[in-house]
Amino acid sequence: MRLAISVFALLVVEYVIPGFQFDGFRSALVAAIMIGLVNTFIRPVLQLLALPLTIVTLGIAAFFINVALLWGVAMVVPGFYIDGFVTAAIASIVLTLVNAFLHRLASE
Repeated sequence: MRLAISVFALLVVEYVIPGFQFDGFRSALVAAIMIGLVNTFIRPVLQLLALPLTIVTLGIAAFFINVALLWGVAMVVPGFYIDGFVTAAIASIVLTLVNAFLHRLASE
């Protein structure tokens, strides 16, 4: 269920944000799996290493880590494209909001 929600959230972001695109459903599926793996294994380590910087910047460093990881997944997954850093930043915010909304909706 979580994977289906993640794929749907990515497709919603693709529809809403220009410059955030997939070649097809399969790329969105692979991207959702990769984002899940990156958020499970790599993100916590980076957040821990950047904790002093996150405290000093009042959380902005954590946001940039999320953007960089999303952009990194786009570089690794074939058929998943993000035009630039600003697009990745906006997509990261929208993806977080859509995911939170869909997960909350599914839990009720």
